[in-house]
Amino acid sequence: MSVTPNELTDQVALVTGASSGIGEATAEALAANGASVALAARREDDLEALADRIESEGGDALVVPTDVTDEDQVENMIETTHEELGRLDILVNNAGVMLLERVDEASPENFRQMAEVNLLGLMNATHAALPIMQEQGEGHIVNLSSVAGRKAIPGSSAYNATKFGVNGFTEALRQEVTGEDAIRTTLIEPGAVDTELPEHIPSDDQQDGIQGMMESMAPLTGEDIARSILYAVTQPAHVDVNEILIRPTEQEL
Repeated sequence: MSVTPNELTDQVALVTGASSGIGEATAEALAANGASVALAARREDDLEALADRIESEGGDALVVPTDVTDEDQVENMIETTHEELGRLDILVNNAGVMLLERVDEASPENFRQMAEVNLLGLMNATHAALPIMQEQGEGHIVNLSSVAGRKAIPGSSAYNATKFGVNGFTEALRQEVTGEDAIRTTLIEPGAVDTELPEHIPSDDQQDGIQGMMESMAPLTGEDIARSILYAVTQPAHVDVNEILIRPTEQEL
């Protein structure tokens, strides 16, 4: 089934990390273009508020509270979306955390959390969604990475590791599901985006550095990234936009 630009009627999309930032903006953009949207994150109240906004504007939204670090919850998220909405055409793996620290000062628990959220959660959601898309004979998996998936910098080692992992996983997946499966993959690599992620950075030095960078330029917004995702998923079926690197105009790194 081909998709005409700016039209996702009869499509079902699932967005993780939908309670704020890029995920929230992406869910709204997909719903505004006709998709039924399943909203996944830990914060159920925020998801309910988002669903209310989408439905008040004539859209269709399903709230699926999920902690992507829990494999059983991830499988339930996929199953519930499929059972309640009837399909699964677009999976946006957006959930992520950015706990920047130098290795010699870092908490191993923060290593674990980033690996489980940024990489394993994404991999498990993809694994659970693929059989549905393969049976449909089509689907689109969008994975959120980062400029940090291309360039390593001091103080970002563990975060870099998870995002480099997302990049490698997505490219290998693309090669596995192209052809007969007709499943498309898109890797989104944002630069500096104005979201709540920097608020959770445990290192004061790293948080100050990120804050200073954000104040020195006009950062991207969640809506900017949502437009990039919408562009990728509304291309005709024979067009697979594999990768989008998007930075603020003033960002050098």
